[in-house]
Amino acid sequence: MFDALSDRLESAWKKLRGQDKISETNIQEALREVRRALLEADVNLQVVKDFVEEVRLKAQGAEVVAGVRPDQQFIKVVYDQLVEVMGETNAPLAEAAPTVILMAGLQGTGKTTATAKLALHLRKINRSTLLVATDIYRPAAIAQLLTLGKQIDVPVFELGTDISPVEIARQGVEYGKAQGVDTVIVDTAGRLQIDADMMAELAQIKAAIQPDETLLVVDAMTGQEAANLTRTFQEEIGITGAILTKMDGDTRGGAALSVRRISGQPIKFIGVGEKVEALQPFYPDRMASRILGMGDVLTLVEKAQEEVNLADVEKLTQKIMEAKFDFTDFLKQTRLLKTMGSLGGVMKLIPGMNKISSEQLQHGEQQLKRAEAMIGSMTLEERCNPELLSSSPSRRKRVAGGSGHKLEDVSKLVSEFQKMRSLMQQMGQGNMPPGMPGMGNPFGGDNQAAGPGWRGYPGQGGKKAKKPKKKKGFGTL
Repeated sequence: MFDALSDRLESAWKKLRGQDKISETNIQEALREVRRALLEADVNLQVVKDFVEEVRLKAQGAEVVAGVRPDQQFIKVVYDQLVEVMGETNAPLAEAAPTVILMAGLQGTGKTTATAKLALHLRKINRSTLLVATDIYRPAAIAQLLTLGKQIDVPVFELGTDISPVEIARQGVEYGKAQGVDTVIVDTAGRLQIDADMMAELAQIKAAIQPDETLLVVDAMTGQEAANLTRTFQEEIGITGAILTKMDGDTRGGAALSVRRISGQPIKFIGVGEKVEALQPFYPDRMASRILGMGDVLTLVEKAQEEVNLADVEKLTQKIMEAKFDFTDFLKQTRLLKTMGSLGGVMKLIPGMNKISSEQLQHGEQQLKRAEAMIGSMTLEERCNPELLSSSPSRRKRVAGGSGHKLEDVSKLVSEFQKMRSLMQQMGQGNMPPGMPGMGNPFGGDNQAAGPGWRGYPGQGGKKAKKPKKKKGFGTL
């Protein structure tokens, strides 16, 4: 997500490195790079012009802070402007009894899947939901929603294809109210392009059910066209927000940066994968952090909290402190990582990891699979006591034969695991050994991920990051 945009913006910071202060002269080159970066990301032209001018004014008027380099100061200005352009704060869903949500969008944007994803998101925050299937035109559309509803354990209201969508929607909302559900989500039909029939039907459904939210599902890969589409739906139907799908694809970012300014409506959620769990509330500050290659720790923590049992974390923390972390625990951690999403998706949320290439990620995934295969060939006793393998070549040979790997592969795994365990014990005790040895860097190269040329964070004015305080129970994620 935003890899190309992040790379181009980083070249803007380089224009200011080595300068004593920001001036009207030295900022011009950096601003040209920012303009090119945004245009290549398919951001709307007027948004780009306004963005660059605001950055220029704020950067030149910024107070000089002792110890903060001009490039760091410029990054802070760009970060603040990105947040402002994308809406400043998260726009939550309306709350009513029940909350009625009308889903709209063109065919091919992932609207029906987004409907199910939204229902699952609401279920996770303990809101009961009813899905209403009104797409009587697309073959198997109702069957698709029924299948998704069963998958996420959310009921679906449908009356077949021989009744008008307006009547299905009206009866579905009435049924939801009678059942006392918290939220009713109405999935509607799309078209390959905007046409009068689709707009008229949407208007009739909206009039019949009086939704609290009308959400437009748009494909982020269409760039600024997504913003234009959102504006059209706002003018003709009246929407309360957008859901950007396919944000994990080869999107250039133009949609995320254009929708709010062009349509006047907020982005409320983003789809970041094909899985039904892959929907996230949209936070402009977090997205700005991702665009600038700083990761998104808050989203990473929230992902972890959904999957992690706190009692298990306490036990694991104690094992780390006592250097009793074993291969079984390692296996649990790798499986936990998989439940949180793809390795690449998770790594990009970690600050400084934005420069990891797809080849490095693929290599990392292969290394994890190799480790899992070798651990799978160990006995329970060997998993719990890695020292048995360290001291026994015959055991390592047996594991190698059972997993289809070489003896030296198993020896390397055991050796690096022991180093990692020692490292984790030191880190758990508040010590940070230099060089970060251990399981090796599965992504290739050294252990210093090549992030932007600064270590600060926007909220700290780009100052050198302080050593984080030890947080109990979070050391292994």
